[in-house]
Amino acid sequence: MELTGKRAVVTGSNSGIGLGVAESLAAAGAEVVLNSFTDRTEDHDLAATLAARHRVKVSYIAADMSKGADCRALIEKSGGCDILVNNAGIQFVSPIETFPVEKWDQILAINLTSAFHTTAAALPGMRAKGWGRVVNIASAHGLTASPFKSAYIASKHGLVGLSKTVALETAGQGITCNAICPGYVLTPLVEAQIPDQMKAHNMDRETVIREVMLDRQPSRHFATVEQIGGTTVYLCSPAADQVTGTTISVDGGWTAL
Repeated sequence: MELTGKRAVVTGSNSGIGLGVAESLAAAGAEVVLNSFTDRTEDHDLAATLAARHRVKVSYIAADMSKGADCRALIEKSGGCDILVNNAGIQFVSPIETFPVEKWDQILAINLTSAFHTTAAALPGMRAKGWGRVVNIASAHGLTASPFKSAYIASKHGLVGLSKTVALETAGQGITCNAICPGYVLTPLVEAQIPDQMKAHNMDRETVIREVMLDRQPSRHFATVEQIGGTTVYLCSPAADQVTGTTISVDGGWTAL
């Protein structure tokens, strides 16, 4: 398997996109470190399940991505990493004038500043090995905007900019840094929103998905966690050795509009 011998740290990876990415990396042979802010038995059981399924080492390390010291400690406790996937993120919706300051601070900390800390901690080890991959899970909202999501959009635009800067600072050193920009992805969190949307709009499931949730996604299909995982594996492959400092949209045409 092409990533055998590589260690991957994936932040915010006990569910959703992060878990899908971790699964794909493990399937490609990488050792994987799962992460979230909780430290439950089921988190560690999840790591054991992935390890058994893919016959690779998988561990779980709790770290609060809103705290810089925790972010850096995650990399240290992992023993460094060859592949860093900055995926942790949260959302909150409100007009700017009533947007809670504490929510703004929290979203910027988790969605953007955490990636600064983990990347800063991971790069020395990557440079020492002469190989590394930083993959930042941004969003279509890292390239465009919507109303009432000021903190999320600012953080994802910032993550795209950070990716470009890291790419330039590591160019020619065997290290790449890129951002994946998904549109709507069918995760358990999104799946849970569908019944409420059906009630609110008095529509059946397929209609509310197509006409409401995927209104800005021209394909009218959700992206999948497997597709985001596959894109991540590609960015870690030799085929992507010269792909750095860019964004890859997995958004069904959203940002082509």
